[in-house]
Amino acid sequence: MNQTYNPLNPLIIQSDKSVLLEVNNPQYEDARNELSRFAELEKSPEYIHTYRITPLSLWNAAAAGMGADLIVEALARYSKFPLPGNIIVDIKDYISRYGRIKLEVDNGRMVLRSTDKLLITEVERSKSVSEYVWKRLDEHTIEIDPARRGFVKQALVAFGYPAEDLAGYVDGERLDVALRNITLSGKTFGLRDYQMDAAGSFYAGGSSSGGSGVIVLPCGAGKTVVGMGVMDLVQAQTLILTTNTIAVRQWITEILDKTTLTADQVGEYTGDKKEIKPVTVTTYQMITYRPMTVNRETGEVGAFPHLQLFTAYDWGLIIYDEVHLLPAPVFRITAEIQARRRLGLTATLVREDNHETDVFSLIGPKKYDMPWKELEENGWIATAECYEIRTDLPQEERMEYVLEEDNRVKYRISAISSRKYALVNAILRKHTEDHVLVIGQYLEQLGRIAAMIGAPLITGKTPNVERAKLYSQFKSGEIKVLVVSRVANFAIDLPDANVAIQVSGLFGSRQEEAQRLGRILRPKSNGLPAYFYSIVTRDTRDQDFAANRQLFLTEQGYRYTIIDSKEFLEQILGVYGEEFTVKDLETHLLPPPPVEPAYLEALHHPPTPDLDEDSPTEEESEFQELETRVEQQAKSNGQKKEERKRNHLRIIK
Repeated sequence: MNQTYNPLNPLIIQSDKSVLLEVNNPQYEDARNELSRFAELEKSPEYIHTYRITPLSLWNAAAAGMGADLIVEALARYSKFPLPGNIIVDIKDYISRYGRIKLEVDNGRMVLRSTDKLLITEVERSKSVSEYVWKRLDEHTIEIDPARRGFVKQALVAFGYPAEDLAGYVDGERLDVALRNITLSGKTFGLRDYQMDAAGSFYAGGSSSGGSGVIVLPCGAGKTVVGMGVMDLVQAQTLILTTNTIAVRQWITEILDKTTLTADQVGEYTGDKKEIKPVTVTTYQMITYRPMTVNRETGEVGAFPHLQLFTAYDWGLIIYDEVHLLPAPVFRITAEIQARRRLGLTATLVREDNHETDVFSLIGPKKYDMPWKELEENGWIATAECYEIRTDLPQEERMEYVLEEDNRVKYRISAISSRKYALVNAILRKHTEDHVLVIGQYLEQLGRIAAMIGAPLITGKTPNVERAKLYSQFKSGEIKVLVVSRVANFAIDLPDANVAIQVSGLFGSRQEEAQRLGRILRPKSNGLPAYFYSIVTRDTRDQDFAANRQLFLTEQGYRYTIIDSKEFLEQILGVYGEEFTVKDLETHLLPPPPVEPAYLEALHHPPTPDLDEDSPTEEESEFQELETRVEQQAKSNGQKKEERKRNHLRIIK
């Protein structure tokens, strides 16, 4: 490829498949939009962002119809230097691997077929695939076990040659459904252009090339509406999985409001109800619940009693809402139901457990993606201003942080820094007329904030009835501020929320950051922007994890304005003058007064939550165990720690 050095271009492409992008280059946004189609963002400091081209990112691009020539041309267009030769070769190689093996049905038999007879021989003999092979039909074709279709696809991804699944799908039980032009609530309704494109990309005219895959759209862009658009195309009974009971009821409300389906056709399958109807909506927690009983003779743990919901009914479509949260048992059952159409909906394909390849092989490749900024420019989601406010640890907390050896405990110390309380107060002063969500990870921290500002607190233990009531009051404006734990990260419809204050997060979770910003991205009737504040403790693990959390949003074109906490507080003081004095600021910089245990207990709602409600993930359980261990250590070793501090201070002096 003929290419010369062009210092004005924003990219440096290196032979290890890393791509460096200059942030301050005039072509930054155009280059970023191209890269996001076939590369993954790894790091995003102030001036240079690092992307990496991976096999999975290339296979997703190939599945979306992007060929190797287009990718190479895009890289060459924005590169400062000539492309390394191996990059061009590797891109063409990996792109060509997708679909070189095809999964098809031939005379009622499930087969793998390839024009490359040596490749099909290698596949047949590979350990990962051979257990599913029934027999060789000819030099280009092998017959496989049709019941293991999903497992074969997983094995082929691991083998390095993802199959193009053209085996088709069962129709399922027919269900007549249509979208309304006027909703039951009396509003004009219709799919937006990009929503029609997304639904059409998935359905592919009903051909075998469609019917399984993931649609990636930001929160507030109408993923639920896209799901209903697909239901309108498929015209079959549908099973919908989402994150919690509140989300289940929001789906049901939307379906009844915007489609011709009636209440006797749409069922809720949760801890409260066990309705199975032509359209059934349930939760991941409900599906993966199993009694913790052990067979004394065999030692086996009890089965998952609700997984039968997948196979006991003739579904023509299964929708996985927030598919990036798909738990392992659902992956396993999904591998066994590959003959059903499967639609994944998500704001991000990022998974913190590195199971992106399982989503690719079992749910399907990315079928549609639209940059968040493009939606923002067209007014479909709100304009967002993102701020990272950096503060320091107070001296006493700094000492505790320095002396702590466990990095996870160090993160907790920095994440719940008492300096953050003053900043929450200041931000609320700035946004007195707005709808504000204060979001965090630690219940102790959230309980103190709720007590300090006099706002309701919603956690995983808050009963569904009370959650729904508080969300309703927030929507109506009766409540202007809600303090929420991670339960508000997913599938919660709060269209009026326009300010989010993040005080702590789940380590460096990129998907969590995207979901939290998504809570405030629904377009506002007044056209005003949304504000996302992340309060971070400087030079600590909190800052390290914050940088990682911001990766996905940076890839989508959002930039964080970094503000020093003292400067921010002075700005607030300048705006509010005598109403908010320096003395107030200094007072709020101190740790808040202790909260009465009874008050915290009331906030946390001790009754056991429903089976399907926010059961902790493995990472959350680890987090909770860590907190318990820290508290126990603090009680047993409190005197020793104080003695260490005194000795350390004595040495410093």
